[in-house]
Amino acid sequence: SCGPRRVLRHNPTSMRVFSGIQPTGRKHLGNYIGAIRQYVVSQERAVQAGDEAIFCIVDLHATTVAYDPPVLRERLYDTAAVLLAAGLDPDRCILFRQGDVPEHTELSWLLSAVTAHGDLNRMHQFKEKSAQQRELISAGLFFYPVLMAADVLAYRAGEVPVGDDQRQHIELMRDIAERFNARFGEGLLVVPEGRIPEVGARIMDLQEPTRKMSTTVGTDEGRVYVLDEAKVVEKKIKRAVTDSEDPPRIAFDPEGKPGVSNLLEILAVCRGTRVGEAVASLADARGYGDLKAATADAVNAELGPVRERYAELRADEDALEATLAAGADRAREIAAPVLADVRAAMGVGPAVRQRA
Repeated sequence: SCGPRRVLRHNPTSMRVFSGIQPTGRKHLGNYIGAIRQYVVSQERAVQAGDEAIFCIVDLHATTVAYDPPVLRERLYDTAAVLLAAGLDPDRCILFRQGDVPEHTELSWLLSAVTAHGDLNRMHQFKEKSAQQRELISAGLFFYPVLMAADVLAYRAGEVPVGDDQRQHIELMRDIAERFNARFGEGLLVVPEGRIPEVGARIMDLQEPTRKMSTTVGTDEGRVYVLDEAKVVEKKIKRAVTDSEDPPRIAFDPEGKPGVSNLLEILAVCRGTRVGEAVASLADARGYGDLKAATADAVNAELGPVRERYAELRADEDALEATLAAGADRAREIAAPVLADVRAAMGVGPAVRQRA
């Protein structure tokens, strides 16, 4: 006899981690602290919990704005090498290219059935990015958050390490998962939690410290790139905007002293301490110059090993390609059954029958 298809559900209390990162642009300190550094920590937490840490370079998302195809491929390899250099280990996590796992795109279409147009219309990132487009605002840019939801929900991940700027997207993917479960079957999809770092969730531009560090907005002087040479890092941080308070006061006050507070947060993250400890360590400082020097030293201590390892990894594109391909195979083993459950629940495709 034939019965209903058994739905395989991932335990929502487990520690499966998923996050994706854009391959566009050169990775800066904000990307590194808000996302990449978190990935390495999350990888270890997932391994210790006996679960999977899954990381995806989202090349499909990168096609939603104007881009150069050969540059996209180059940047993808750049990003893969940075992630590996920072500490992601293919033996301890799954690292793959989004475009190699078609389950993401099919699931995004199926999830569109429970995504409200009004919700997408309210996305801050769509408003910001569409304002920057001169010729064409693509439908893909509007639909971006649904694909992002599919990226995560395809793996029944419980935790999504992201920067502060992704809060709205996390809330939307939670809403989509809850709406899907309410309509098609409770527990079909895991409702994920965003994991935003307590310190360093929003690193600001060094020249305009009221605005977050960005690849596309501001000048190169305002952002430290992960691959900047040590002397370049030092020069940029020494020129960072602080304030004109006299005598100089090194205190953490994001509203009143945004430039100083940004440097203190960077210093704390790179030292692996709390902001209060960073402030205390500068109790005898002669001024902002000492703060800048300490911050530059801490950033170089953090990024130096990454730069060195990156040079070795980036030189071997065949090895990078092999790592991404192997990761895609492992990712599909997880995502394919989830997509099959979603299709069955939605009545899409032929009925799946099981033997008694």
